[in-house]
Amino acid sequence: MELTAVIKGLSLLEQASQVVIYTDSRYVLQGITEWIGNWKKNNWLTSQKKPVKNIDLWKILEFQINRHQVQYKWVKGHSGNLKNELVDKLANQGIENYKNQF
Repeated sequence: MELTAVIKGLSLLEQASQVVIYTDSRYVLQGITEWIGNWKKNNWLTSQKKPVKNIDLWKILEFQINRHQVQYKWVKGHSGNLKNELVDKLANQGIENYKNQF
């Protein structure tokens, strides 16, 4: 879901923009800033020679990132950061609303 959230947010921008992505996900942060170069060089295999999980999402994210000037900020989850806590609350409300539809 973390990957999808960043992709959706960036895809809403109609023109190239300066963007700051705040995330509490080390997976997203390290994936896009550290790991993706090696994954691509190794034909989308991890250092353990296994296929990268979520390849389709990583490719879409890379496309979206390349459209913009992006900075990344990591925030510790559930640590009192007001915006991080708000996003978590909204995500949980979305899950509950989804469950209540069925």
